[in-house]
Amino acid sequence: MSNPKFRIAICGGGVGGLTLAVALSRYQDIAIDVYEAAQSFCEIGAGVGVWPRAFRVLRKFGPDIEQQLLQRCGYEYTEDWVPAVRSRKSNQAVGIELFDMMTKGKLMRFHRADFHGVLLSFLPPSCATHNAKRLISYTQPLEGSPRNSPITLTFTDGSTATCDVLIGADGIKSTVRPCMLRELAEGLDPDEKQAVLSCTSPIWSGVAAYRTLVSAEKLRARCPDHRTLREFTQYMGKDAYFLAYPISLGQYVNFAGFTLERDVVDMAYKADTEIPRPSFKGKTNDEWVSELTAQQFVEPFKDLEEDAQHLLECVEKGTLWAVHTVKTLPSTNFRRVAIMGDAAHAMTPFQGSGAGQGIEDAYLLMTVLGHKSTTLETVPRALAIYDKLRRPFSSEVAMRSMRGGQLCAFQEDVPLHELGDAITKNWEWAWLTDLDDALEEAVRLVEDSSIDIN
Repeated sequence: MSNPKFRIAICGGGVGGLTLAVALSRYQDIAIDVYEAAQSFCEIGAGVGVWPRAFRVLRKFGPDIEQQLLQRCGYEYTEDWVPAVRSRKSNQAVGIELFDMMTKGKLMRFHRADFHGVLLSFLPPSCATHNAKRLISYTQPLEGSPRNSPITLTFTDGSTATCDVLIGADGIKSTVRPCMLRELAEGLDPDEKQAVLSCTSPIWSGVAAYRTLVSAEKLRARCPDHRTLREFTQYMGKDAYFLAYPISLGQYVNFAGFTLERDVVDMAYKADTEIPRPSFKGKTNDEWVSELTAQQFVEPFKDLEEDAQHLLECVEKGTLWAVHTVKTLPSTNFRRVAIMGDAAHAMTPFQGSGAGQGIEDAYLLMTVLGHKSTTLETVPRALAIYDKLRRPFSSEVAMRSMRGGQLCAFQEDVPLHELGDAITKNWEWAWLTDLDDALEEAVRLVEDSSIDIN
């Protein structure tokens, strides 16, 4: 590209970063570099779920990408009302049906590597990708520098690079986030500065996640008509619950269980600077992920109903994840730098919406940065528009996700006969709302620079 209007560096080649790269690649006047810390562009984790709201954003990329994704999903996209989750009260010897949640459209479930592979396949040659580039820090030009002065990136291998705009899509352990927040904190009074700096590091949410795959053949031998062989089922108990459903064309039952430490969960999003945040204590010894034996894995769920025990008896091993989140941030941008996805709003997994929020971030960033009115001089305003429109919404989704987990773990004071409605109303944004209004507002604010966005 001979003379781009600006050069964008995307730090992080996960779902969010690659979605942004694919989105921006439609603009011939923007140069794109994607820097990935790993040796290759690959995703860790078994699955990714995309609710209708976020999938409608992906459909805007065109029919080719949509069809490639649907081929890997294994079922068609629909906006009909469909049964989604069957929930049971399971903290008793014989469980009872509580409610069946209906959703307008399906949760589109993908193997994460498949989803990632589709995005990679649509990156044009003009988009440069760089592996084994883990960012240490960046330096923005000082106030008063020439307007086209670049941002300098420094990597762990000692190399450097430059760009005009930096987007941190580098996940919950982001390097860009603490660097940006330190810039933001400069010049603030001590209390405000401490409040901003308290958001730099991830915090343990109070949630531990238990994940494994169960052989459908083994479960069928033990219990031939077990409900999880055919339907998405949630077994709800006090402070612990799990959900299970068939995957891989019925070869396995996917198991996702959770425990919630009420006191820690309650303070996860409180904007304090004085209360020390507890770190995860357990087999992981403060690490975030560890392998568990079958006995260790099933322990938190041992008091659930008999139907749940049939499935738990088939567990051979599993993985424990200490679920970390990012506190509600004061900003997701500073001058020509912004953060997106988990770097900006890592959330609990209870509503399966983390990937979808990263997709929405990417599309709105593309809308403001790719607009013909946006120049290098107006990039800070474009990123401020992104922050104004996305940060409040993604913060609310994070709160709703946490509340969803608390409802399922019977930690909210909601009568059982009202629980289904409470869970559904807390979640229905994911299939009843759209990003379109925010996109229209973004264009309006970009095109009319006289509108105050503060």
